[in-house]
This record gives sequence, structure tokens and C-alpha cells, in this order.
Amino acid sequence: MQIRISWPAGNITATLDASTPTTQALAKALPLASTARTWGEEVYFDTGVSVSRETDARQVVEPGTVAFWTDGDALALPYGPTPISQGEECRLASPCNVLGSVDGDAGLLETVRAGDPIRVELIED
Repeated sequence: MQIRISWPAGNITATLDASTPTTQALAKALPLASTARTWGEEVYFDTGVSVSRETDARQVVEPGTVAFWTDGDALALPYGPTPISQGEECRLASPCNVLGSVDGDAGLLETVRAGDPIRVELIED
């Protein structure tokens, strides 16, 4: 499953694992509009979707991972270190459900500013 995430300065696409309960819940909520927040080199935003933490949730992920922060009902898109990272790792605020990854350069997320409008939509085949 592919989604497009857009903000005033750009957009990215991401490929998600359609078999996870979190991805299925998110897909039902699309398209959605939200407001970007940033935390170090991570963009996150409220989705209005509430799900449980999955058994394989992780706190340290690769740059460009599409993660769902169950504590905040938010998508988390890390592209570099956060304030609690050790070294160059992407360490999320708490364990998150891993949904997939950004297609291409996750560094494009650097152009997202706190307060930017964010839109997430499903890319139809």
C-alpha cells in the first residue's frame, strides 16, 4: 500500500505493510489533514486514529521509517537523530508500530516546519 504525504514545501510517498492492524486502521481514515510537529529530526502529526501497540513495536528505527506513535495517535517520520537519540540513531519517544518506509530520500522531511498543514492520502493503483 502506498501513501502520499504532502506539506507546503514538498511531498513524499511511502510504502506501508498492508497486513498490519495499524496500517489497516490508518487506511480507513485516509485522506486525512493534520498539523506538523517536529522533534529533532522527526516529523510527527495527529491522525485521529487510535490503535494498540503491536508486539513488534520498536523505539530505535532506520531513517525514513513510517512509524505509528500509539501514545499520541500520531504518525512519526524520523529522518535523523531526535533529542533522546544516542549518536546518529533515530530514537522515537517510545516504542512505535512500524508500518513501512519512505520511498526515496527521507531527508526531504527537513523542509517540514512545525505548524505546516500536512495531508496524507492513499495512492490508488
